[in-house]
Amino acid sequence: MGIFEPYRAIGYITNSVPFSVQRLGTETFVTVSVGKAFQVYNCAKLNLVLVGPQLPKKIRALASYREYTFAAYGSDIAVFKRAHQVANWSSHNAKVNLLLLFGDHILSVDINGNMFMWHFKRNEDSPSPVGQVTLEGQFSPSCIMHPDTYLNKVMLGSLEGSLELWNISSKKKLYEFKGWNSSVCCCVSSPALDVVAIGCADGKVHVHNIRYDQELFSFTHSTRGSVTALSFSSDGQPLLASGGSSGVISIWNLEKRRLQSVIREAHDSSIVSLHFFANEPVLMSSSTDNSIKMWIFDTTDGDPRLLRFRSGHSAPPLCIRFYANGRHILSAGQDRAFRLFSVIQDQQSRELSQRHVAKRAKKLKLKEEEIKLKPVIGFDCAEIRERDWCNVVTCHVDTPQAYVWRLQNFVLGEHILKPCPENPTPIKACAISACGNFAFLGTEGGWIERFNLQSGASRGSYLDKKEGRNAAHIGEVVGLACDSTNTHVISAGVGGDIKVWNFKERDLKSRWEIGSSVVKIVYHRVNGLLAVVTDDLVIRLFDIVASRMVRKFEGHTDRITDLSFSEDGKWLLTSSMDGSLRIWDVILARQIDALQVDASITAFSISPNMDILATTHVDQNGVYLWVNQLMFSGSSNVDTLASGKDIVNVKLPSVSSTEGMEFEDRNENPSKPPESKDLSGFHISSQQIPDLITLSLLPRSQWQSLVNLDIIKARNKPIEPPKKPEKAPFFLPSLPSLSGEILFKPSESANTERAEKGVDNEEHKKSDITSSQFLQILESSSEVQNFSAFTDYIKGLSPSTLDLELRMLQIIDDDERQEPEKRPELISIELLLDYFIHEITCRNNFEFIQASIRLFLKIHGETIRCQLTLQEKARKLLDIQSSVWQGLDKIFQSSRCMVTFLSNSQF
Repeated sequence: MGIFEPYRAIGYITNSVPFSVQRLGTETFVTVSVGKAFQVYNCAKLNLVLVGPQLPKKIRALASYREYTFAAYGSDIAVFKRAHQVANWSSHNAKVNLLLLFGDHILSVDINGNMFMWHFKRNEDSPSPVGQVTLEGQFSPSCIMHPDTYLNKVMLGSLEGSLELWNISSKKKLYEFKGWNSSVCCCVSSPALDVVAIGCADGKVHVHNIRYDQELFSFTHSTRGSVTALSFSSDGQPLLASGGSSGVISIWNLEKRRLQSVIREAHDSSIVSLHFFANEPVLMSSSTDNSIKMWIFDTTDGDPRLLRFRSGHSAPPLCIRFYANGRHILSAGQDRAFRLFSVIQDQQSRELSQRHVAKRAKKLKLKEEEIKLKPVIGFDCAEIRERDWCNVVTCHVDTPQAYVWRLQNFVLGEHILKPCPENPTPIKACAISACGNFAFLGTEGGWIERFNLQSGASRGSYLDKKEGRNAAHIGEVVGLACDSTNTHVISAGVGGDIKVWNFKERDLKSRWEIGSSVVKIVYHRVNGLLAVVTDDLVIRLFDIVASRMVRKFEGHTDRITDLSFSEDGKWLLTSSMDGSLRIWDVILARQIDALQVDASITAFSISPNMDILATTHVDQNGVYLWVNQLMFSGSSNVDTLASGKDIVNVKLPSVSSTEGMEFEDRNENPSKPPESKDLSGFHISSQQIPDLITLSLLPRSQWQSLVNLDIIKARNKPIEPPKKPEKAPFFLPSLPSLSGEILFKPSESANTERAEKGVDNEEHKKSDITSSQFLQILESSSEVQNFSAFTDYIKGLSPSTLDLELRMLQIIDDDERQEPEKRPELISIELLLDYFIHEITCRNNFEFIQASIRLFLKIHGETIRCQLTLQEKARKLLDIQSSVWQGLDKIFQSSRCMVTFLSNSQF
């Protein structure tokens, strides 16, 4: 185990596996694959509601039915009920490529042409299929569908171009369609009987009548590539949507048999799935560009418009950085997108706007990718100026100007920074001052210029007159930094020279040579140390004030990709193309931990609280989060967790945990560790901070109702007894009579009489069952000295039920002649006192336990006063309660004194 442990991956929306849409009640959900796990989105707002557990292999096909999800991985099929796996089907000998929901069955087809039928409703954990069909001859299945109204029949398309109609019940091939001499990529049934649409690899869509094997008409895509997805509209409009490998969605009018509209920039990559919602003019699409989009047909010209979408990076990120005190991550990728990811709530992630890209691309008749800015190679931000003006500056590939961004509005800023307009060269480095007022830009030609971020105006350049040329460095500027007091500006040239400049006068203060080409620099404003990476794979630390090297670290065997100081400046983290991430102790001048991953780290960032580490990797489109175990282990010694000079092989974080995650409308804080449920004796959990208490996290109304239960009962007591109605309601069944009185039917009368007479018996029976369960859990917990199960049980009870449970232990008769050991009520009360002593000692569920003790003493206080054995337990409880509260009150008093002092101080 190392300092950083895998937590989870963010930024993954979907991949190349077609999604599955299911309806549950009045809501519609879509299940998508994200590698080895699946995610479920609510289509109403496309918010994430569930993440499935991690599977051993990547998912190849998906199907869903209500709360069930079926995921094919390798040659196996996993069955999930919500996020919990309930079965695993493994009868295939080859990789499963296709899944189809077929009534109460699931059809699975592998690459060898074997089709199995599974019954998932009858027996969830049944590992054997109920039927098997082997496809004949040279037939490589590529798609499967069920034609509407065709009982027990499915239609399969092949890569060879032919199609076959099979009867699943009789396991016979009914008919073979010869096709159109092109591979069948997709097929879908239409609302019209006997009509299907078939998409081929040559870019043609064939609308075919399968009953007569007759082609009705066909369409041809205007762009090159195969037809990868099809969907018919079911809201009354005769529309057919087709998606191609070029990312274009075409809408065809079936009545007029012509193209109605084209969404040219629907996706940046191949379309994977299309789906028209039932009786709605809404189309959902997914693509391999890691995005899901919903389009609505509500315009006057019939063209669709984008309704809502979820997207991530379609290409690996190049630069990342924590923002907003670790709650968000700024990420720039090779897909020309600049994104903001939320670590806490996934639906808050978004792409920063580059100002009407789609509108400008449509006007200029260009692709959106051509309008967007080039990929970001470096950026810097200043959170202190977020509300004032643009607080982020970015430099781009082969671009002679830098751009500013206003993160408050998530939009590109109004200023463009152009250093050295006489001789423009691409910008290679950028930095923002600690005050957030100035931006520094370094170019490929060695020019360094300062700009005001509020106005975008230039505030002078930094020139080294001793060099004999009009520039700051000979060659490219690879790094810039500014100290916390705006006194010094540090710059590094590719030739290996480090220079320190006077901030205001812009003259050279000091310089030194490293002797090797500089790759990257990082400056820590608190300790004043500058970390320099050179091409000889050595990390050197320099003291800027003393202008000398103070540390030197070696160990990487390949190009170093990124480095960063921890917030306190005690650690230096470095990553390399050799796949390792190393942590160096700056004070002790040694390596304290190292981890190895399969995909090399290209960039990383550590949060200001040092609790989360974010990394990006080669050929990975997501951002991976790692948890600092030192923050939650309770151990302050790094050596207990760190591996030292040894390198530990670690797997990348998964999209979900092994058990899966279910999301509700709540904030998920990754920095909060899981609560320990295992208490032994009076041991305080290692997750708990010493000398503090842990609250129960119950609603305030639940434990406050225990204190005010008598007031609530008195308030809810009826003022008058219920009156007999003069006339029965019209919906009650009755019989006519000559006297005019209402006579109920005999069955209803019997039911009413039984309900009136038997209600007390049922209540007593229910209370007896509940009370026996209450005592059983209490006794079993007391035997093993582990009260976690009993705590969970009583926390789940309502205030009135808990009050009833405690009153059931009340002594009715006051027979002093009976021995206390033979009275079960006294034994139960004694066990409850032991339970309260244990919880107060451990300082767990503090406010709930205090309310429970108040209610307990109110009911059993007189009994405890009369029994000597109970008096000793109560006295022990009082001593522990006083000790814990005095320590807590002392901490409160210190905090109150500090707040009072600060509030009365004059700054």
